[in-house]
Order: sequence, then structure tokens, then C-alpha cells
Amino acid sequence: MEADSPASPGAPEPLAEGAGGEFYSLLRRIKGKLFTWNILKTIALGQMLSLCICGTAITSQYLAERYKVNTPMLQSFINYCLLFLIYTMMLAFRSGSDNLLVILKRKWWKYILLGLADVEANYMIVRAYQYTTLTSVQLLDCFGIPVLMALSWFILYARYRVIHFIAVAVCLLGVGTMVGADILAGREDNSGSDVLIGDILVLLGASLYAISNVCEEYIVKKLSRQEFLGMVGLFGTIISGIQLLIVEYKDIASIHWDWKIALLFVAFALCMFCLYSFMPLVIKVTSATSVNLGILTADLYSLFVGLFLFGYKFSGLYILSFTVIMVGFILYCSTPTRTAEPAESSVPPVTSIGIDNLGMKLEENLQETHSAVL
Repeated sequence: MEADSPASPGAPEPLAEGAGGEFYSLLRRIKGKLFTWNILKTIALGQMLSLCICGTAITSQYLAERYKVNTPMLQSFINYCLLFLIYTMMLAFRSGSDNLLVILKRKWWKYILLGLADVEANYMIVRAYQYTTLTSVQLLDCFGIPVLMALSWFILYARYRVIHFIAVAVCLLGVGTMVGADILAGREDNSGSDVLIGDILVLLGASLYAISNVCEEYIVKKLSRQEFLGMVGLFGTIISGIQLLIVEYKDIASIHWDWKIALLFVAFALCMFCLYSFMPLVIKVTSATSVNLGILTADLYSLFVGLFLFGYKFSGLYILSFTVIMVGFILYCSTPTRTAEPAESSVPPVTSIGIDNLGMKLEENLQETHSAVL
């Protein structure tokens, strides 16, 4: 009895320790699932792109509101010229199948369509800054994510799990929260009809961006980054130059140039050029959908800058929206997607591994046995 007495008061402790151990084990599993190195790397790479996006958004908004300069096509044209001078020229001096002329002979019409989608996406997004607020543009732009997922399903054969669709729904919930915050804030700087036009332009531009990003992921992973940027630079310069002469020549002629306006144009062009140059590198190690989810953090940067430059009214819903979107992003990255085989590849090709190798080895053994018998 004396030996058993010390054990009775301590009997509940192993149960408590066991429950606490299971709880901490569950936390460790959740942490290992949601906060892996790959997710942290995707977030870090997204921040680099987010800073570029924030720079283009701020400069566009500043030109439109403070200097009444509304020339989105001119801003994009400068960026395409930079891409042309660097990446298209690189293709021109290459030899073999990577040469500029060889690529144009085989796929010129495909890159014309890609350039058209990219140019018009940039035009609509930048034009939208004149009608709606900076934060609304940044957050409504993520409408392209479900469009991007649908295109990736059919073109890149990406296959998603239920958690991915839930994650995207969470991100869209965050978008709705941000739009609600803008409506509650009044958005005094624009009338209701102009705000609606701006939101529609963002949605159309986001859809075109999704098309461009899917093509970018395919070209970067199957071909090369230089080919994508070189072709976009070539046809983007041509298309934006023609559109520039048609729709913006009066706006450009009315600009009262000074060093501040010129500096804003240069800043926009450099931010956009860095965005175009770095995004293929990030897409190559992740995916277009992951990148688009990661760069939603640019909204918070734009919000804080807008508080000081444009007098935005702060609302707790902005932080709530950002938190909801980040939760959706982490959920999406917690489970990798898989790639389905295209329909035409249902019959496995002859490769150097697997069953084909086994068959060749058996055939060699049979030939050796037959020779030995003879």
C-alpha cells in the first residue's frame, strides 16, 4: 500500500502530459505543413515582385492625380522598348534554332497574339488607375487567379485538389472585403460611374494577364526566358507604338514636361522592366498561379504609401482583407499540384528506364542463352 500511495496523486499527470504532447505534436505537424522552406521561398520571391508592382502602381497614380498625365500606352511603350533593346537583340545575335529569324518563321503569329494580350492587359490596368483607387486596382487584379487556374488546367495540364479551390475562394473573399472597405470609405476622388468603369477595366486586364502568364509559364519552362521576353519586347513595341499613335497622341502633346514628370516616367519604366525580367525566373521555380497569389502582398505596400501620398482613409478591413488573402495563399502552397499527362501521350513512349529497359535486358539474356546452347 505504501508503494502505491505516491502513484495515486500523480496519476492524472501522465494524461495531462500526453494530451499536451499530442497538442504540441499537432502544432508541429501544422507548422511543418504550412510553413515549409518552399512556401517561405515563394513568399520571399513574391516580395521582390511586389515591390516592382507597388512602384508601377504608385507612379501611375501619382502621374494621374498630381500632374493629370493619362498616358498608359506611352508608359508601357517605354517598357517594351527596353525589352526590345535588350532581349530581342540577344535573340538576334543567337545562332541555330534560338535565332530571332528562325523563331519568327515558325511561331510569328502565336507571339503576335501573346503580344496583343500583354499590351492590352497593361493598357487596361494602367488606365483603370484613372477611374478607381489604387488599392481596388491591386486587389481586383487577383480576379485573374481563377482564370489562370482554368487556363492552366487545360493548357498546362495542372491538376488541383480541393484545398486549392478552397484557398482561391478564401483569396476572393479577401478581395470582397477590400472592395467593401473602399465602398465604406466613400472613394471621394471618383464618381460612382467612373469607379465601375475602373473596376471593369481591372477585371478585363486581369483576364488578359492570366492568358499572358499561362503562355509565359509554358514558354519559360519548355523553351527559354530570353525567347519569351524577346518576342514580347518585339511585338509589344510594335503594337503599343501603333496604339500609342492612335489613342494618345493628343494626351502626349498636352504634357507639360519637367524633370519631375520625366522622373516618374523613368521610375515606372524601370519598375516594369524589373518586373518583366524577374517574373520568368520566379515562375520557372514555382508556377504562374503561385506567383500571382504571392504578389498580392503588394496591396499592403500600396495601401501604406497611399495613406501618405493620396490621403486614403485607413480601415481595419484593409488589414483583415490582407490577412484573409495571405491565409488563402498559404493554404494553396501547403499542398503541391500535380501535372496530368496529355491525352495523346496515353501510350507511354519508349524511354531508357522502366519496362522498356527490362524488356531489352530480357532480350539480351535470351540471346546469350541461345548462343550458349548452340
